[in-house]
Amino acid sequence: MKRYLLFALVGPFLGGFCLLLVTTYQSGYWSHPPSAAEIGKLVSVFAMTLQYTYLFGFLPALMMAAIEDILCHVKTIGSALRIVLVGAIAFVFAAFAYGSRGGDSGAVQFILYGLVGFVPAIVSAWLVHRYVEEPLRAPAA
Repeated sequence: MKRYLLFALVGPFLGGFCLLLVTTYQSGYWSHPPSAAEIGKLVSVFAMTLQYTYLFGFLPALMMAAIEDILCHVKTIGSALRIVLVGAIAFVFAAFAYGSRGGDSGAVQFILYGLVGFVPAIVSAWLVHRYVEEPLRAPAA
């Protein structure tokens, strides 16, 4: 249960921030080095849209938690491989969900939108590995 709670709290927060950074970059808003005022605008927009970030990011985060939970019960998969697999699955899901939208479609857009899923999944899975007890495994006979 702690696993799902951690994914639901951390995933939408980081994913929403990454999505805001990617869309800001894709729009050309930061074609020059950002000033403090522009960074302040970014933070204020993120704070104002945080409720929608959780609204739309809650279910994908729980889906990633379920995948991580399933992989946790596979004895041959270690924690590092599990974290990478969850990140790779989230990368593919997010890249196909967001990356093919709009007029600018290409490798850069695919990778940037894939990172929107990859970063929160990796961080959440690492936090689960670090702070949530894993199920005890039976000793080998």
